[in-house]
Amino acid sequence: MTVPLVTVFGSLHYDIMVDAPDRPRKGETVTGHAWQPKCGGKGGNQAVSAARAGVRAAMIGAVGDDDFGTALLANLDRAGVDRRFVRVAAGAGSGMSVAIFDSDGDYGAVIVSGSNLTLGGDDIAAAGEVVVQTAVLLLQNEVPDAANIAAARAVKASGGCVVLNAAPARTLSAELTALIDIVIVNAIEAEFLAGVPVDKLAGATEAARRLIDAYPSAIVTAGGEGVAYCDRTGAAFALAAVPVKVVSTHGAGDEFVGAFAAGLARGHQMEAAIATANAAAALLVATPEGERSSR
Repeated sequence: MTVPLVTVFGSLHYDIMVDAPDRPRKGETVTGHAWQPKCGGKGGNQAVSAARAGVRAAMIGAVGDDDFGTALLANLDRAGVDRRFVRVAAGAGSGMSVAIFDSDGDYGAVIVSGSNLTLGGDDIAAAGEVVVQTAVLLLQNEVPDAANIAAARAVKASGGCVVLNAAPARTLSAELTALIDIVIVNAIEAEFLAGVPVDKLAGATEAARRLIDAYPSAIVTAGGEGVAYCDRTGAAFALAAVPVKVVSTHGAGDEFVGAFAAGLARGHQMEAAIATANAAAALLVATPEGERSSR
C-alpha cells in the first residue's frame, strides 16, 4: 500500500534558543547561561514530526538565500522531508526566532517572518504534484492568510483534509475558516478564539465546544493538563497528559500536530490519533534539546 502523504504549507525559522533563570520583564536585562541554534518554524517542526511518525511528509515553504536558509533545507533533508517545493526567496532573509527558556523549561519567543511572508498561490501551483497526493494538509498562522487560503482550496479540491494549527493567535478571515476541517489550538490560542480561560481540562473542553461553532472539529491542548476534542457530530472527549518529567516544552505543540496528522492520514480513529500525538508530545518534552535530533 502507498504510504499516505502529509503536506505542510507554512513557516521555516532558524531559532536561537537562550537558557536563562527567568524571562525578562519589560526593561529588564537577564543574564543567561547558554544558547544554541535550532531549525524550526511551526511548519518545519510539524513536517519533521510527521516524517518521524512514519508517513511521507512534504514541505511547501520559502527560505532566504542565506546561511540560515541553507541550514533549514539541510535539516529537512536529514529528517527525510520532501522539500522540493521549498523556494529560495531572492532578496529576503530567512525567517528566524529567539526563544528564551526559564529554569522551569517554559519559554517565550519572538519571531521575524522574513521569507515566509513571500508565500502565496504561486507556491501552491508549483507544488501541484504534491497537492493532489495530499491526505492531510497542515497550516499555521505564520504565513499570510491569502496563502493559506490558496493551499486549503487546492487540497480540498483534491479530496484532502485541511488541519489548521491556529498559532500564533490572530483573527482569521471567514474565507479561510470555511475551508478548515479541524482546528488545533493551545490554551492561549483557545482563550483568544473561544473567549474562555483554559487552565484545566474542563476549560479546554468548553473552548473546544465553542470552537465548533466555527469549525467542524476542534482540538484544544492544555499543556500538562491534557487535551480536549469536540466535533459537530456530538463526539467529545478529554485525555489527561502523559505524566513525564519536563525538560523543555519547546516544540511540544508542533510535535503533537505533526504526530496527529500522521495518525489521521493513516486512517486512525480520532481518539487514537490524538492519544498517539499526546504521547509523542510527552516524549518530546521529556527529552533534552541536544538529544532530540537522534530520536
